[in-house]
Amino acid sequence: MDPMNFVIGGSFLTHIERHQTSPPSVVVIGGGISGIAAARALSNASFNVILLESRNRIGGRVHTDYSFGCPVDMGASWLHGVCNENSLAPLIRHLGLRLYRTSDDNSVLYDHDLESYSLFDKNGHQVPQQLVIEVGQIFERILKETVKIRDEHIDDMSILQAISIVLDRHPELRQEGLAYEVLQWYICRMEAWFAADVDTISLKNWDQEHVLSGGHGLMVQGYYPLINALAKDLDIRLNHRVTKIVQHSNKVIVTVADGTSFIANAAIITVPLGVLQANLIDFEPSLPEWKLSAISDIGVGNENKIALRFDTVFWPNVEVLGIVAQTSYACGYFLNLHKATGYPVLVYMVAGRFAYSIEKLSDEEAAKFAMSELKKMLPHATEPVDYLVSHWGTDPNTLGSYSCDLVGKPADLYERLRAPVDNLYFAGEATSLDHSGSVHGAYSSGILAAEECQRHLSVQHGFSDVLNLVLREEMTEVMVPFQISRI
Repeated sequence: MDPMNFVIGGSFLTHIERHQTSPPSVVVIGGGISGIAAARALSNASFNVILLESRNRIGGRVHTDYSFGCPVDMGASWLHGVCNENSLAPLIRHLGLRLYRTSDDNSVLYDHDLESYSLFDKNGHQVPQQLVIEVGQIFERILKETVKIRDEHIDDMSILQAISIVLDRHPELRQEGLAYEVLQWYICRMEAWFAADVDTISLKNWDQEHVLSGGHGLMVQGYYPLINALAKDLDIRLNHRVTKIVQHSNKVIVTVADGTSFIANAAIITVPLGVLQANLIDFEPSLPEWKLSAISDIGVGNENKIALRFDTVFWPNVEVLGIVAQTSYACGYFLNLHKATGYPVLVYMVAGRFAYSIEKLSDEEAAKFAMSELKKMLPHATEPVDYLVSHWGTDPNTLGSYSCDLVGKPADLYERLRAPVDNLYFAGEATSLDHSGSVHGAYSSGILAAEECQRHLSVQHGFSDVLNLVLREEMTEVMVPFQISRI
């Protein structure tokens, strides 16, 4: 009988004792990249590992959809930091996955450079590029001034409040007319980076993220080839929604929705922060207060995509098409996948409260709304032949897109979220101290949790196999260059 697939009855302690001499066993909860990375590392170290995933697919918030006849990432789609220091670099190079670089370092728009987009007003008139550049430079000046505001105030505030103080002090930075609308569009793009509204983003922490060098690159073939390579030959149980986790006698008993339970020496929990906040998993005994407060105090942002496939390309050959407006909420933008992949696909992207508003619509209504925005910019736009809509905020498997820093919260939240509770280990993008919200941050957190779990159980069980951190050791022996376009 498999010691990790034992349905609990009255004699389970006797059952555990019979398997003390076998390699340590670990249940990994969540089949996103952090869970898969943890399971891969522990499996390579000869541990007994089962991964439980609530969906009918792996990947979690990494989801490459192929229904258009081409890869479209409806969740994560960028590699943030196209450099060898990125923890995913060896795997991406080894698999020969192509990247399309959308920005160099220090772009005011984070993942796009200033020259890579065209902006339009609501009447379909293109905004002069010189005005876009000038307002972008002013936006950078405003953000630099907010640092002074932060230094002057002990208490935290929202970045929006700080911008308001800056504009009161420096009226020359205020914008009017079309320039004001362009400034709102820059704020809209800032909100997209954090997946949160600017009135909720922490002034204290908004610029404290450690962004790797090398700019940002779209995964041209999508993220699934990487996910599938990591998951190869792992024992993954799909449609296994975990509802309860019990710690008992140095064991962990993990129960799924149909009542089946799995017993292991430890568990690595990689479910999204939104799922933990919703208390969808019952912990026995309850998690300690320091852990619960970390779970509740980290913000969860929301970003959604409406992908539209067309028969022909009728839009400008730029990476981003944006519409400016009087408020950041009314601004919007489309990512032009044709520029990166050659397929006639535009992706409308919405964040924060707007992302939740979109989820109240049917998919058809959401696609029609995106088309109405597109026709404001390009009145002669043709109708799409197909569409896809994400629902990360209301999907019970995620309940949000990725973590963000809220106003006035303690500085040690991510450390507390990551910290183990006895033989329960935690991973996922929200546990990454330096790279939260990123795919490589999620991946690294899974590796880190596996390392800590492996060290603990190896000492406890006298099990000394070596933990390999990548698919195969020879992957790091030959330096394969990145395959990058738009250098």
